[in-house]
Amino acid sequence: QVQLVESGGGLVQPGGSLRLSCAGSRSIFSGYTMGWYRQAPGKQRLLVASITSGGTTNYADSVKGRFTISRDNAEYMVYLTMNSLNPEDTAVYYCNRFPSRSNYWGQGTQVTVSS
Repeated sequence: QVQLVESGGGLVQPGGSLRLSCAGSRSIFSGYTMGWYRQAPGKQRLLVASITSGGTTNYADSVKGRFTISRDNAEYMVYLTMNSLNPEDTAVYYCNRFPSRSNYWGQGTQVTVSS
């Protein structure tokens, strides 16, 4: 039905930073935990960060200390600030609820980390 829209990806050198944005709607966001997921070529899509409606965050070990997830409940937006990027972070990044809902997947945004 209604998709989430991700943006902000691009090509960045190792050690660089990017901020990803996710735009949705009240029905998708309000009262729900949201997450950022990523899928590298040939790999499964995995959760990298989540944030509850109240702002409690969790991170995968691979990104802990480097990525920060945040949300603006009034604007129905979720953000992922990524610092100290390395080539292993290269993937298509998606947002969704956590647990995910199959009908909410968008196109994702490509993040490529390369020198």
